Amino acid sequence: MRTHYCAELNENNIGEKVKLTGWVNSYRDHGGVIFIDLRDKTGLIQLVADPAESSEAHKIADQVRDEYVITIEGLIRDRGEALHNPRLKTGKIEVVVEKMTIENKSEVLPFAIGDRAVNEELRLKYRYLDLRDPKMFKTFQLRSKVSMAIRNYLNQNDFLDVETPILTKSTPEGARDYLVPSRVHPGEFYALPQSPQLFKQILMVSGFDRYFQIAKCFRDEDLRADRQPEFTQVDLEMSFVNQDDVIKQVEGMVSAGFEAAGVKIKTPIERITYAYAMETYGSDKPDLRFDLPMVDVINLFEDSNNEIFSNIAKDKKKNRFKALKVKGADNHYSRKQLKELENFVRKFGAAGLAYIQVKEDGLKGPLAKFMSETSLNKLLELTKPEVGDIIFFGAGDKKVVLDYMGRLRIKIAEDMNLIKDEYKFVWVVDFPMFEADDNGNPTPLHHPFTMPNMDTWDEEDFESIQSIAYDLVLNGYEIGGGSIRIHKEEIQEKIFKMLNMTKEEAEEKFGFLLDALKFGAPAHGGFALGLDRVLMILSNTTNIRDVIAFPKTQKATCPLTEAPSEVERKQLRELNIRVKLPSNETK
Repeated sequence: MRTHYCAELNENNIGEKVKLTGWVNSYRDHGGVIFIDLRDKTGLIQLVADPAESSEAHKIADQVRDEYVITIEGLIRDRGEALHNPRLKTGKIEVVVEKMTIENKSEVLPFAIGDRAVNEELRLKYRYLDLRDPKMFKTFQLRSKVSMAIRNYLNQNDFLDVETPILTKSTPEGARDYLVPSRVHPGEFYALPQSPQLFKQILMVSGFDRYFQIAKCFRDEDLRADRQPEFTQVDLEMSFVNQDDVIKQVEGMVSAGFEAAGVKIKTPIERITYAYAMETYGSDKPDLRFDLPMVDVINLFEDSNNEIFSNIAKDKKKNRFKALKVKGADNHYSRKQLKELENFVRKFGAAGLAYIQVKEDGLKGPLAKFMSETSLNKLLELTKPEVGDIIFFGAGDKKVVLDYMGRLRIKIAEDMNLIKDEYKFVWVVDFPMFEADDNGNPTPLHHPFTMPNMDTWDEEDFESIQSIAYDLVLNGYEIGGGSIRIHKEEIQEKIFKMLNMTKEEAEEKFGFLLDALKFGAPAHGGFALGLDRVLMILSNTTNIRDVIAFPKTQKATCPLTEAPSEVERKQLRELNIRVKLPSNETK
């Protein structure tokens, strides 16, 4: 239906007859001569419907409105130097219309194409209009390029693309499963996979050596700006590898993807331990685009004349006392704003926010009164403050302090515009194998098939056991993670014993994988990259829904299709299901 796309044309085409199709981006009547900006996926070109050139084309042009779909035939000509539009790729030329056909009309739009100020739920309801925005098209063009580059890289490195089941068995993997009832097996359910984890391990037992898949995954969890109930990850697994081997391949893959987006990554990427990340940045996904490290000062408060502080300092395993020096903060924050920072950290469990201001005439602040002269001098050695700086302090339970001080670090960086415009990668390694649940019992930090570092094995202190697990972090987001897997039965039994899981329970939950591991399982490990999250960062947005064609809202609904929805009673009867609503809900 066309000879060219709109923005493929330029001054080299002057004098040519062309046939174009697209949407009316804008319409202007200038004293009888009608100007139309025609849009397709490549961009815009100006059409001129002049009654002196074609009265029939002009008559039809007079009927068109925004977002009508039209086909035109016409002659390319120079606009004239005085009328060139440098903002348009086709700004030096225009098409004099000889023929025009209205292929389809459009109703008045509920919002203007490209208007990002419109309520998001309305944009998602009319997602097909939202996606007409050229900026949105560029986002998905970028997504396609990055995905293809990753696929090509893995193919060139002998990875085999294998699809794994969507209807599978429910297994405990951290989040709630989405369940699918079986009509053939009444009372039984499939689960949608949270990841292809178990199947990719089985593929390694099968001798496939290197597997990958750009896979759909599903998790029924609380949503936020960087989460969706269904998401896409680049999943890979390798046999006969150690941590360094996997990391090297992942760095190559990520480099290929980012290069497709025009971004050069410096490799090898820096590595830090989980313990260092938590103690220095208060997060296992630290944003390193700004330099605000926390310093451990718990020893400086052992001899404090404040009983609360000295008691905190006595238990160094359970508690933390952290200092965060912020250069120039005294000139940035007023007393009222410092109070607002205190209210901010209180929301995350802080009892308050102590600080010391570095003034021309010395250190000011209530906390200084509770420190000996020796401790104050050591504090100055550790933090090296200058006049105009503020040293903020967090004290108390380790987990709580690291969390709110880590959040404070980010808020201050945002307030003071300290965050550099760059891509800052870091590997976080040596994760704990277990963490304590609400009852103080061990639960896997990743999953129960992660290989522990046996040099750190200590059944009396399970939180000290490290795993051979690794996360890739970019600008404060975890964009992917993986681990070396357990392939020996005796190590797997140790893990189940630590989790107080009987053989019968393990068999019930993971029987098919455990059976496979008994038949000559190789050493293996892998990684999963969150493709949506990567594209979110590359597209310079903080909303993951911007990079998914048909996303769900934060309530896990689809305004476009109105999913989820009720189904016919007949369908429920076929599945042997009866719906019982909570007592406070009615239909």
